[in-house]
Amino acid sequence: MCDHSPTRILTKLPVRHRWGHSALALLLNGLCLLPAMAQAVNEDAGGIGDCRANEIIRFRGGTVRLENDVFAGVDENYTSGVAFTLTSHDMAGGCQPELLPMPVRLHAKLIKFMNPGFWSDAQNSTHTQNVVVKLGQSVFTPRDHARTDLILDDRPYAGLLYVGLSWNRRTHDAKTNLETLDTREITLGIIGPWSLAEHVQNAVHEVTGSYMFLGWQHQLRNEPAIQLAVDHKRKAYRGAGAVIPGLAGDAVYSAGLRLGNIETSATLGIEARIGWNLPNDFGSYPIRPGAENRPPSAVSIRGNASDANTAATRPRPGIHIFGMLETKLVAHDFSLDGNLFLSSHSVTRRLCVAQVAAGMSVHGLLAGHGVRLAVMRVYRSLEFEEQGSNQAHGSVALSFEF
Repeated sequence: MCDHSPTRILTKLPVRHRWGHSALALLLNGLCLLPAMAQAVNEDAGGIGDCRANEIIRFRGGTVRLENDVFAGVDENYTSGVAFTLTSHDMAGGCQPELLPMPVRLHAKLIKFMNPGFWSDAQNSTHTQNVVVKLGQSVFTPRDHARTDLILDDRPYAGLLYVGLSWNRRTHDAKTNLETLDTREITLGIIGPWSLAEHVQNAVHEVTGSYMFLGWQHQLRNEPAIQLAVDHKRKAYRGAGAVIPGLAGDAVYSAGLRLGNIETSATLGIEARIGWNLPNDFGSYPIRPGAENRPPSAVSIRGNASDANTAATRPRPGIHIFGMLETKLVAHDFSLDGNLFLSSHSVTRRLCVAQVAAGMSVHGLLAGHGVRLAVMRVYRSLEFEEQGSNQAHGSVALSFEF
């Protein structure tokens, strides 16, 4: 139950971390605020002219993700990540730009300018799209928490606070019998002290009684951050239902490109899944700066609303295990290369990085609303030459429908 207890705890702590306490309270109470924020936006959207309901962006669900290396028994490198997302309802065919909120409208115009073919078949009613908004923070630290000097042979202290916006398009090619998910993202944020990474980490460590990291005075400097991203996922078409009934397995193939001073990279990946009543979506993955690739539902892409109530398409409880492998070529990573526009500490970044993850996901219905919990352990190869050992962290994600 959301009763603001995190805020009450934080107010009892010393005043010297007041900014950290405020940021931490915001993050901890974000789960409570997401449904209220979505409801307010949805109510405002209801009064837009004579638009049809399907032409107005309304939020249908959200996701809360928490990642931390404490789940792997360490406290270094990528040490913490938290993200809150809101997912819009599914829109079939095209949409009228003048009906979109200003940030979404500007993003749509940017996509049309840079990628005119993204909506080339927008009037095809079997192709479905949605919008996802994300607020997140990432924290990076060196291995030795006690040193106050600049550690030249370890990664910089770094933080990123960001907001992301993405368009997701889900399509089905009857000729190849493949389903695809194409995503276009834009991420804006701040690197450096204004990301509040130091204050949030100090507040959390004080609450939990953990040791403090003492070298934050050497963190990267304040710098605006931007990233554009293109993602493509593909899998075999498995019908129109919200789940694949019974015992089933599948494979999801992915490719991505990122450009910006957060990260510039190219990735290839594959995820394999097996379980009972497998979700008819495009898999799970760890946090990354950008928006959440939460696709339009399989129910909405085929048929009409009444189909969702049939035994063949409606959601039902299920559980599955998954594993993924991703390789990435990295041309820039702010947490390793440091500030792009200012001089700062940096390390020798490796060009190629591999990432492996394994986990379990459970989904079902709670009071008539869909709920999903996914947990995973992520292993990453060496990211820079001075790094002593591979790194690992745990990830927990809770998704829900309003």
